[in-house]
Amino acid sequence: MCSIPKANALNSFTRCPGLYCGRELLPDGNWSDCGACPRGFRANATSICVSCEDEPMLYDWFYLGFVALLVLLLHWVCIDIISMRRTIPKKVFALHLSALVEVVSASVITLQVTDPVGSFAIRSCRITKLSDWYTLFHNPSPNYEETLHCTQEAVYPLYTMVFIFYALGTAIMLIIRPIIAKKFLPKKGKFTIYAALYFYPILALLHAVGGGIIYYSFPYITITLSILFNAAHFSFKLNQSMKALLLSCVSDIKNVIIILSHWMLYGYGLVAAATFRDLGIHPALIALVPLPALFYIITVRFTDPHKLHLE
Repeated sequence: MCSIPKANALNSFTRCPGLYCGRELLPDGNWSDCGACPRGFRANATSICVSCEDEPMLYDWFYLGFVALLVLLLHWVCIDIISMRRTIPKKVFALHLSALVEVVSASVITLQVTDPVGSFAIRSCRITKLSDWYTLFHNPSPNYEETLHCTQEAVYPLYTMVFIFYALGTAIMLIIRPIIAKKFLPKKGKFTIYAALYFYPILALLHAVGGGIIYYSFPYITITLSILFNAAHFSFKLNQSMKALLLSCVSDIKNVIIILSHWMLYGYGLVAAATFRDLGIHPALIALVPLPALFYIITVRFTDPHKLHLE
């Protein structure tokens, strides 16, 4: 951690303009001009670049988990769409397992290479507001003259960690997936790789542009996606009666897995939203998890288009 300015330097030490400009302590004991703090540092209230020594909040871990879960779900959805199987045979299950190994491996390596290296702990800067994600738009122009470029990673290391994860996920997939696809699904397996090579860059672009917005809204994104996926899953059933939908939830192993995945996704969003609002994780939240599925099944008879009579 940087020290406080010396007494003989207080007269010449002034606070830097802008929200994120700071000064570094030079080897000769003097202070640098106002500018961007090095990576892993952030300007404090007196414009001194201090080392980021905070631990990530629980909400930060939920955000990182959301990033990994989103990639895993996209892998699994692409595999299901490309395989076009009503069940999950061993061949398709092998690809699902490969995607899981790829995402878990990328997550573990990302944590290991993040400072402190070789540890699952993370040294971070505490996020306080949305502008922390967009320091590029807060470079000051004192007296409307020359602009001070103070763009930095004020949310260290959450911004760069996601890019590292995407890069590692792509690299590990290109190493493992071709072998698994060639052995278990030689004709269609390669298309799962092509799909990932499309959505990885798209995710990286979304993170680069809207990382801060996603950080603050991902619980609601998760809840919304879970409800939409749940409705879409049931709507594809040919028999839309309440009895048939209930039986499909317990008689078909693939349906059971899909529904449980929807419930886990919905519960994850609820818990993350409660954590963000400092409401605490109440056991009653668990009772809300099956609600979207039950609501669809109970109300399906009122939405049957064959029962609509136009006059």
